[in-house]
Amino acid sequence: MSNAILLVMTNLPDRASAEALAAALVDRRVAACVTVMSPCRSVYRWRGALERAEEHPVFAKTASDRFDDLARIIRELHPYELPEIIAVRVDAGLPAYLDWVTAETRPAA
Repeated sequence: MSNAILLVMTNLPDRASAEALAAALVDRRVAACVTVMSPCRSVYRWRGALERAEEHPVFAKTASDRFDDLARIIRELHPYELPEIIAVRVDAGLPAYLDWVTAETRPAA
């Protein structure tokens, strides 16, 4: 399959919301697999104030033509006013895995 694959990253404030988002993305077939990582510490400026937050990084693997739908669902379900949504193109990978990502992000038959 020739569709480009993306790794899409976001952070959520707790494990429950991260796992709920992961399940929704896979269930709606906009991601083939979503990895919920261990908590980390984020430091950022928001509305002029320095913030520190414990967050759970989430990595979704998807086909590039499903990105818009995936981003829409993240915005729909994410508890933050402005969620981080960053996509990185996968330049190389196991071909069978990349084909699987594309296949799993097709609408259900």
